[in-house]
Amino acid sequence: MFNDIGPLELVTLVVLAVLVFGPDKLPKMIQDVTRTIRKIREFSESAKQDIRSELGPEFKDFDFEDLNPKTFIRKQLDNDELGIKEIRNGFDMKKEMAEVADAVHGRDAESSSSSSSSSSAGSSGAAIDMTKKPENPREERPPYDADAT
Repeated sequence: MFNDIGPLELVTLVVLAVLVFGPDKLPKMIQDVTRTIRKIREFSESAKQDIRSELGPEFKDFDFEDLNPKTFIRKQLDNDELGIKEIRNGFDMKKEMAEVADAVHGRDAESSSSSSSSSSAGSSGAAIDMTKKPENPREERPPYDADAT
């Protein structure tokens, strides 16, 4: 709960508590705080037991920590009923990137995959030029409209 409080901060809190409540009232205040915390925990446990008894035997393995979204998602992803591992293993990143590059360059996927496999077999380690080049070297600029800008 208080994992980020260092020893210097703890000493400062104790000194501050002694100054605020005084040395004679401080033990009574500590007892009151611990009693209140204990009552809150007991109330929480009784509420959990009431909820479990009301839900019935179908939810006997119900865990309240599963209501945390991170824990719930982690538990569901670890469960293999959804087939997520097969989907993850069936995903080929190189093939997908090649298809995206082909779509960007406007090539057919079949012709580029056969040409890329033959070209990659012939030249290993060849760099792919990903810079945008104009299709027409004498590409005309659109007319400048001073009223539009």
